[in-house]
Amino acid sequence: MSASPELPVVVIGAGPAGLTAAYDLTRRGVPTVVFDQDDQVGGLAKTVVYKGFRFDIGGHRFFTKITTVRDLWHELLGPDLLQRPRLSRIFYNGRFFDYPLRATNVLITLGPVTSAAVLLSYLRARAAPIRPEVSFEDWICNRFGRRLFTLFFKSYTEKVWGIPCSQIGAQWAAQRIKGLSLWTAALAMLGATRKGRIKTLIHEFEYPRLGPGMMWEACRDRIQDAGGRVELESRIVEIQHDAAGVRAVVIERRGVRRVQPASYVISTMPIRHLVRFMSPAAPDSVRHAAEQLKYRDFLTVALVVDQADVFPDNWIYIHDPSVRVGRVQNFKNWSPEMVPDPTLTCLGLEYFCSAGDDLWEMPDADLIALGTREMNAIGLVRGARIVDATVMRVHKAYPVYDDGYETALQEIRAWLARVPKLQLVGRNGMHKYNNQDHSMLTARLAVRNYFGEHHDLWAINADDEYHEESAVRDLAASQPLVPRRMTHLD
Repeated sequence: MSASPELPVVVIGAGPAGLTAAYDLTRRGVPTVVFDQDDQVGGLAKTVVYKGFRFDIGGHRFFTKITTVRDLWHELLGPDLLQRPRLSRIFYNGRFFDYPLRATNVLITLGPVTSAAVLLSYLRARAAPIRPEVSFEDWICNRFGRRLFTLFFKSYTEKVWGIPCSQIGAQWAAQRIKGLSLWTAALAMLGATRKGRIKTLIHEFEYPRLGPGMMWEACRDRIQDAGGRVELESRIVEIQHDAAGVRAVVIERRGVRRVQPASYVISTMPIRHLVRFMSPAAPDSVRHAAEQLKYRDFLTVALVVDQADVFPDNWIYIHDPSVRVGRVQNFKNWSPEMVPDPTLTCLGLEYFCSAGDDLWEMPDADLIALGTREMNAIGLVRGARIVDATVMRVHKAYPVYDDGYETALQEIRAWLARVPKLQLVGRNGMHKYNNQDHSMLTARLAVRNYFGEHHDLWAINADDEYHEESAVRDLAASQPLVPRRMTHLD
């Protein structure tokens, strides 16, 4: 159903999904206004600038098999989208392992004794696999052996999700690490796999010259050039609807509220908040269901190091349980223009946490001290001088798939389906852990729905194939999944 020409389509959220929807709408002549409570565009894909140092929230590789998404990236940035080599390693027990794995590096780093133990562990698992195969830990041990599970899977997974591997369902591993086993990893180490066979082992990606925020700033400019509006520091506090559908949103900016009439709404805001702000209010059961949805939060400690070259990787996975940092980004190696001075380096230390826990509540000075200690302990900046630092906290970085979330989401969706002129897109908008390209795809198809097509946006996810075109099926198979905590444990 199309909007009336007098009233705009309101897009809630100026992240990749919201801006993609607004871009497609304005390009087709639809009056559109975007609201976001942040002071800059990009959402989780924004680029933070601190004294000329630019850093990414989590590291955003631009890689996709979806032609329509890739074409839009190049349309927006052209030559500013750089082709970058991927270089990453795993740190565990005082040692660095290349990732993707290389046979000579693994053998030399592990040493002959540990390498033999890994092989024996693998053979033991093949001879006597764990049955029934219930948990993530079971699935990995059966295919890699317990020694490699401990080396390359256990600590990092538990840092990211805050759930023991023994309490994560095996189905997540089967989907998340599809096509990868010790045998295929060994073939990859020897260069014997067909190119593109293992989706997790990508050797190149694209990246904006000034970070991912550059992409979404360019998108904002195109929207405004086409007559659309992008209003920041504008928080949605009410969504007014009736039997005919959504008819207005109430925005609060700097303590002042105003009503924006709307003919249609495309929302990327977290579903929990969307339901809170519906007026008339959702039924009690729906509001209760929305409050059951949970999120995993995230913070970055950015350290400015007085050293031109610290390490050559784009990022390093920290699997060692002796430190709390989960991953270290070297933004200079994503693009040299991420630092204002080539004699300095900016490292992004990623800590996965939940709002209210000890990491989240730790004062910035203590977080910076923690990060500095851990970088010295790992040996990444040993003897180097930290000349500056800052901390960035990010709410709701990852939607959590815990027990009961599916039932809650199903009830919310059933009620929202009865509200015309409203579509939900994006990661938090749909409570789905997906990549940037996936969020953009849901937005592009939502706009096509607005013009009369009939795409089930909820069918586009990591768990199931969306049967429209092969490119979309490829995307569905490549999306990251969220692990689920198992509840019925002996």
